[in-house]
Amino acid sequence: MDLTGVLLRCGAARPHVLTAALPGGTAVRLAVEEQLRRRGWPEALSPADADVLAVAGIPSGDIGGALEQVWAAIPVPRARADAGHPGEVAAALDAARAELGRADRQRHTSADRHRDAGGAGGHSQGADQHAARDSGHTDGMGGGEGHDMSAMEPGMEMAGMEMPGMGMRPVGLPAGLPMARRGADRDGLKLDRLHVPLGPFLPDWPAGLVVRVTIQGDVVQRAEVTALGAAQGRGSFWAEPWLRAAMGEPVTTGVAARRRAAAHLDSLGRLLAVAGWSGAAVSARRLRDATLSGMPASRLRPGINRFARRVTRSRVLAWSTRGIGVLAVAEAAVADGGAAQHAGDVTARYRRWCSDLARVAAFLDDESPLDTAVLEPPRGRPDGGRGPSAGLLAVLPRLLEGAELAAARLIIASLDPDVDELAAGVEAGRGG
Repeated sequence: MDLTGVLLRCGAARPHVLTAALPGGTAVRLAVEEQLRRRGWPEALSPADADVLAVAGIPSGDIGGALEQVWAAIPVPRARADAGHPGEVAAALDAARAELGRADRQRHTSADRHRDAGGAGGHSQGADQHAARDSGHTDGMGGGEGHDMSAMEPGMEMAGMEMPGMGMRPVGLPAGLPMARRGADRDGLKLDRLHVPLGPFLPDWPAGLVVRVTIQGDVVQRAEVTALGAAQGRGSFWAEPWLRAAMGEPVTTGVAARRRAAAHLDSLGRLLAVAGWSGAAVSARRLRDATLSGMPASRLRPGINRFARRVTRSRVLAWSTRGIGVLAVAEAAVADGGAAQHAGDVTARYRRWCSDLARVAAFLDDESPLDTAVLEPPRGRPDGGRGPSAGLLAVLPRLLEGAELAAARLIIASLDPDVDELAAGVEAGRGG
């Protein structure tokens, strides 16, 4: 009896999937998320927790190296599902599950990894990484073996309140960190100073975004923002109806309204997942997918309005996000781009999404030609040749400085910049 084969097939029945969302691959990423939800396959929070790496999009430029680092960090048994188009997702996931259950292929992969590990010291990391899954270890970049600094929780006790199970999702830190150096913190004490890259592959994280932070304790002292694999010339999935209209194609108000509503629901799903309200995050994504699939507005509108009211009225969510990442109106105006409509704190930003959802829901079945003066793209109009998200990246470093690391995840999710909107090359921001 091939006991190894039996165990592999059992493990492949419901694999943990880590999604690597690439710039230009938004539509593919949405298809992956929908397939995982339909199949009941759990989301992996780190390479050490993953059985399958689902690559959503086509790697290009400088993001390819980071993707290979993540793949190398996934322990055997493992499989990879590459999809460059939404229609390829289901078959790629099926093939990956079959790959996981093939003992001969997994033995071959394991032998290769043992040989590679032997060249570096003769020790395989697979067992250590599987142990990390049991201990809840997270790995932000997927850059190698486990590291003790795995997660930072905000210390919120919310059991029994209006959002069961809500608590901040752990923040993954990468392995292979450089030696810490000491520096004075905000209280004048000498604490270790670590330089940590976050991204580009984290759950509920903007595709292609890398935030390099200097932290002392759990406080961000300095932040630098870059974008990898910027999809030049392809444009943003969320702004596609407006791009088509600008080229003279006939686009209805209803088509644009659905894309804007879906974009807000996608952003809310990320923020709610980071905040730990997983049930509401799933609701946001179900509504997003229904909006994009063309569900009749008469059926869709009540659900969107109920969801927007539920999130807006949540006292626990407001309490846990109030006063975080405050962007002054004057600073937003100077940054231009999409920053102007993101003024205020995290609470103000997600409530603005909810308010706009309720407004846009009234246009879901509007067959009139799109008037861009009435209905803008989700993150605003391009400004001076720059994509709207360029302004968001410009203000992000300043908002992150002084924030706790868990709060930094909320700030990023509340801005949700879209790398595909960057007009030319890689936009970057530096703080401090």
